[in-house]
Amino acid sequence: MTTKHIEPIEGTQTLQVISDAGKFNEWMYQTIKPFCSGNILEIGSGIGNISQFFINDGKSISLSDLFDDYFRILEEKFGNSPNLKGLFTLDFAEKDLAGKYPQLIGKFDTVFALNVLEHVPDHKQSIRNCYSLLKPGGKVVILVPAFQSLFNKFDVGLEHQRRYTPKTLKKVMTIPGLDIIHTQFFNFPGILGWYVSGKLMGNNTIPQGQMKLYDQLVPLWKLTDWFMSRFLGISVICVAQKASYVVE
Repeated sequence: MTTKHIEPIEGTQTLQVISDAGKFNEWMYQTIKPFCSGNILEIGSGIGNISQFFINDGKSISLSDLFDDYFRILEEKFGNSPNLKGLFTLDFAEKDLAGKYPQLIGKFDTVFALNVLEHVPDHKQSIRNCYSLLKPGGKVVILVPAFQSLFNKFDVGLEHQRRYTPKTLKKVMTIPGLDIIHTQFFNFPGILGWYVSGKLMGNNTIPQGQMKLYDQLVPLWKLTDWFMSRFLGISVICVAQKASYVVE
């Protein structure tokens, strides 16, 4: 019997709101782009908010998601794209990755997951899976929400397990054969909106009007982040590289 994976309503609503924030999505894409090359795999592609930029740039990419509805959306959007190399229903924390997806082991130069790891109870297993998916010398790029003190109704509605700091994220990503090569914060101005709307106002999802306004001001936010990305942000980005030798 096939297990049907259904995303929470709040998660779908949030992705749809963010899908209209073109400037914000492009900003996130441009931030991780320098670390993404070769044969790329996106974990948790959702409805393709970031995937579209890789596809449009002609990057060689495979997409994946655990949820059936998102898989169908990705197939409809990008199924005919010549640089889409694969589309997989993939569990980020699969215990038997090699057994269930032998064709994916050691295949990718880059694996990235944006706002996915915080959903996974066994996040260490997810990082071990990234290691298995990578070629020697390949990179894994992880973006997660920052600071447990910001945890609010948004996080509850999105079924987040936790939020991170650079220290706690690096601890999760530090496994044999995987070396941390870059860490930064992302989206410093987003802290205020997340706190006010999610904590003080008690919203379960991001209001569409607020997101549209925020998106219009992205050029200003990017300038602010140029100064603040070493110190503070609503998200943490960590990049690690697989050793060029085999670690037993």
